[in-house]
Amino acid sequence: MYVKQSFELAEFFGFESRNKYRILNSLGQDIAFAAEQQKGFLGFFLRQFFGHWRSFDIHFFNSQRQEFMIAHHPFRWFFQRLEVREINGRSIGVIERYFSIFTKRFKIHDPEGRTLLEVSSPFWRIWTFPFLRNRHELARVSKKWTGIGVELFTDKDNFLIEYLHPGLTVDERALVLTASVFIDLMFFENKGRGGGLDLLSN
Repeated sequence: MYVKQSFELAEFFGFESRNKYRILNSLGQDIAFAAEQQKGFLGFFLRQFFGHWRSFDIHFFNSQRQEFMIAHHPFRWFFQRLEVREINGRSIGVIERYFSIFTKRFKIHDPEGRTLLEVSSPFWRIWTFPFLRNRHELARVSKKWTGIGVELFTDKDNFLIEYLHPGLTVDERALVLTASVFIDLMFFENKGRGGGLDLLSN
C-alpha cells in the first residue's frame, strides 16, 4: 500500500497548504483518500504559524468518497498525538509521540491505553519506521525518494506501508495507515516553508 501526498503550487512559494493524500494499492489503484478539513482564513493562518502543533482533523474517505475514519490532532506544544475513531464515533486508538533525542519515537495505543505497537526510527535510518511488538517487526512505513526538487522545496511525500504480519487486526492496520500521515506531519511537513519553528521539533 502507498500513501502519496498531493502537491499544491502554493508550496513552491513557502505557503503551507491543507494536507491531502491518495492511498493506493500495490497496483497503483486509488482505494482511499485522506484530507485535512480545516478551511478559511483562520485555518490558513494556523497552518502557516503553528504547523503541526495546531488542532486539526484528518478525514479518511473510501474510493466512493464515503467518509469512514477521522484522526483528531489536539493542540499541543509537546508530545503530539492523533486520536483515531470511526465515523460512527467508535474509538480505534491513539498515536502518540514520545521524547527522544536520537530517534523518532512514538507508540500506538488501543482505546484503553494499552500499547499495541512501538516505533523507534534511529538516526541512521531516518526514512524507515518499523512497528514493533515484543521486539518483532509487524509492519513498516518507509518514505520513498521523490526527486531532489520535490524533496527540497515542497511537502509532497510518498510512503510505502508494509503489513508484515498476517495477525494484525483491522484496527491495527488502520492505525498503521494513520501513522503514515502522522509521520509525514511530524517529521517531513516543514520543507516547503524552508524551516521555521518545525525544525525545533525534529
